[in-house]
Amino acid sequence: MKRFSLENFMLRSWYGKRSWLVLLRPLSQLYQRVALNRRQRYLDNPEASWQPPVPLIVVGNITLGGTGKTPMVIWLVEHLRARGLRVGVISRGYGAQPPSLPWRIQPAEDGPEQVGDEPLLIAGRCQVPVIIDPDRARAGRHLLEHAEVDVIISDDGLQHYRMGRTLELVMLDHARGLGNARCLPEGPLREPASRLDSVDLVVRNGAEVDTAGAFAMQLQATELVNLKTGQRIKPAEWKSHPGVQAVAGIGNPQRFCKTLENLALVPTLHAFADHARYNAESFAEFDHGEPLIMTEKDAVKCVSFAREHWWFLRVDAQLSAAFAAALHERLDSHLPSSRNISP
Repeated sequence: MKRFSLENFMLRSWYGKRSWLVLLRPLSQLYQRVALNRRQRYLDNPEASWQPPVPLIVVGNITLGGTGKTPMVIWLVEHLRARGLRVGVISRGYGAQPPSLPWRIQPAEDGPEQVGDEPLLIAGRCQVPVIIDPDRARAGRHLLEHAEVDVIISDDGLQHYRMGRTLELVMLDHARGLGNARCLPEGPLREPASRLDSVDLVVRNGAEVDTAGAFAMQLQATELVNLKTGQRIKPAEWKSHPGVQAVAGIGNPQRFCKTLENLALVPTLHAFADHARYNAESFAEFDHGEPLIMTEKDAVKCVSFAREHWWFLRVDAQLSAAFAAALHERLDSHLPSSRNISP
């Protein structure tokens, strides 16, 4: 089932390279000029940006639409912690309405409507301090004041130039690429494509092999988790009928559908807007007792009213040893010698 929204319509137009978009070119050219000038102002005046005393890794993108930032953030947190580093995360908290700002997420107490779906997912999965605030520099300062961290990871924020950064890691959707490679509103780009030349690492979500210009990331389905009972099974252990209702309120719902098909399931996709809010009636028109599988990002918003046949699919990012080596090469020199990443 497809639900019309202007956001989804524009995404389909940008990545489908629709010819009518040329009508928006004057606005696109204006947007590009403003974006370039804004970045240049901060490059010319670095003291206007908050410079954190510890390394800060930005995981961002230059396109609108899902690119896999959250799995990448989770991979980085787990990878760096495994090497003895203390990690904290900052995020805008899209759509969040916390009691105050900045706000440190308490996964056992906070709900997605308060703190946002992706930050709540990261905090719950990784059990590290996660601070939300649209002012990411303020979030970073709050994190450093209230937690001991060696590395800060910013979930998004590539264009938040008031926040200084040590490494810039840009995520791209391998299948969709840059769409028509035009800036908003003619295309999906937040900054010109040339911005990729200045970042430290480019990762293509869905690519199978590393290339000279980008590293590959694959999302591996690791387990199915029942929202109601907490039961966990490997995808190969699925005993129910292969026909399932699939719920995806993410930037690229088709990617989730393809993942389920690769697990020998037969999904009927119900695509919702990215960051969609749900209630007990959200799925009533198609939820008739068949197995329903959603993304983990959607699941954090549905636990309180889940039914026994609702599951979420947990996925984990898979990256190459070459990517890890490139990360170490760029990060190690910014760490005190006593906190260098272990091999």
